[in-house]
Amino acid sequence: MKEILMKYMEKYTTLKEEEQQAIIEEIVIKEFNKGTYLIKQGDFPTKHCFFVLKGCVRQYHVEVDGKEVTTNFFTEEQAIMLVNLEEAGQASNYSLNCLEDCVLVVADVESEQEVYQQYKGLESMTRRMREAYLIHAQHEYAKFIRSSPEERYKAIIQTRADLLQRVPQHQLASYLGITPESLSRIKKRMQ
Repeated sequence: MKEILMKYMEKYTTLKEEEQQAIIEEIVIKEFNKGTYLIKQGDFPTKHCFFVLKGCVRQYHVEVDGKEVTTNFFTEEQAIMLVNLEEAGQASNYSLNCLEDCVLVVADVESEQEVYQQYKGLESMTRRMREAYLIHAQHEYAKFIRSSPEERYKAIIQTRADLLQRVPQHQLASYLGITPESLSRIKKRMQ
């Protein structure tokens, strides 16, 4: 699993290989069973961020009427950094739930500062990772807003086809902003 992380780090860092190796040796990797919540809506935000080495994590919230709205799926080689963006002292607006057995890197935000002091290049690497994530998220959001439901489904087929096999249809439909029945009709039209 650590080789996956090493490969990912190489995209964003100028750290020497021995520094990368030392950082990886300090990283905490944990296994989570399918169904485990990393955080629940209404809980106070965790001081952790996560990186998916294996598995699928769903981000969603429950609206006042009880409807679940899926806002993201995190799979291999994706960072789950959003938990750090909640305002201090305010309950989380969403839940993170493992849809599969998962292997995650678990980083503590407070101890991150100590590691930054030890490895100066790590902070700039983390900044580049976050910038890349934000650029990607903004691009995906803009594309989502201007797309029809059928175009959104086609985009999933092209960019994240694995989700079609990994997540229940009703959750995929929610992620696409449509009903499960609409998703079924789109699938039939495309066949």
